[in-house]
Amino acid sequence: MRIADRTRVEGEGERIDVVPESLDDLWHLQYVLEPGDRVSGDTTRRIQRNDDQMRDTGGEREHMWVEIAVEDVEFAKFANRLRVGGEIVDCSREDQLGFHHTLNVEERTEISITKVWQTDQLERLQEAVEASENPDVAIATVEEGEAYVHTVAQYGVEERAAITGPTGKGEFARPRSELFAELGAVLNRMGVEAILLAGPGFTKQDALDYITEEYPDLAGKIQTVDTASVGDRGVHEVLKRGAVDRVQAETRIAREAELVDELMEQIATGAKAAYGIEEVQQAADFGAVETLLVLDERLRKERAGEGDWDVDANELVKTVERQGGEVTVFSGEFDPGQQLRNLGGVAAILRYRLD
Repeated sequence: MRIADRTRVEGEGERIDVVPESLDDLWHLQYVLEPGDRVSGDTTRRIQRNDDQMRDTGGEREHMWVEIAVEDVEFAKFANRLRVGGEIVDCSREDQLGFHHTLNVEERTEISITKVWQTDQLERLQEAVEASENPDVAIATVEEGEAYVHTVAQYGVEERAAITGPTGKGEFARPRSELFAELGAVLNRMGVEAILLAGPGFTKQDALDYITEEYPDLAGKIQTVDTASVGDRGVHEVLKRGAVDRVQAETRIAREAELVDELMEQIATGAKAAYGIEEVQQAADFGAVETLLVLDERLRKERAGEGDWDVDANELVKTVERQGGEVTVFSGEFDPGQQLRNLGGVAAILRYRLD
């Protein structure tokens, strides 16, 4: 995600211009937008022609700028777009005011969002920005005599290192361990969350054995992928197989799973845990919440006034943050979020036990 501009708007909060750069960014925006927000951007709209000078042709699409008051938001995952629908409240054509329109937000589409931003929503935007700036996956491709390291970010793939030099037999050959040592040193410095080690044959397994022995902290981050090539062609094979998408999803799931496992352990022992809105609100009132776990779909539903909580969701989040607690918003698409849904969509790991 790229934030292009931020402007205070008198009486309306703040307008933030954003450019989503990936499918993940569109997914984040789904949970940032809520009914009543103002969203604007360039679009096309079918205009009906039916006057004395021009017969009705069934409508022609025209480019225009619109601002809509959000009514509904749909993340169309398989169409790679976010559909934001609502009434047109401002437009480059005055005759379109009051009509319903749907903005189709795709990657690289700049939109402006005006609203009173909640803390967790701003944090979600920042999380998306940081994800694009700091690659969290590295692809290392290796075969006899050469190794390459690329990083995968939301803006694309970038080569970070190329290590070459013959190994094996011959006057100018060097030990394979030297190649593996250089590769391991590069990967260890990068600080990424996951590494895909790819290449043909058995060389990548030998490299894996060496790296995990010399850098044990990397062992849990590495997965191997079979490819026929190394370098740019090898990276293309890895991407084509969807390995990066899988590992990024697994990384996100792993973070959420750790919290859910800790929560379940605390629940099982009757110790420092609360779940369900009544228990969690009581814990927040006592300042006992260390980590608030809330489901993204539940939070959005409550903010839209469509839920059944007797608690203001925004106030709950603010209360926990004022008391120094952390707030983690879970995705309902993965298993940890589904476990949280079974607990009412909200739970808390506590600082101390409440009787």
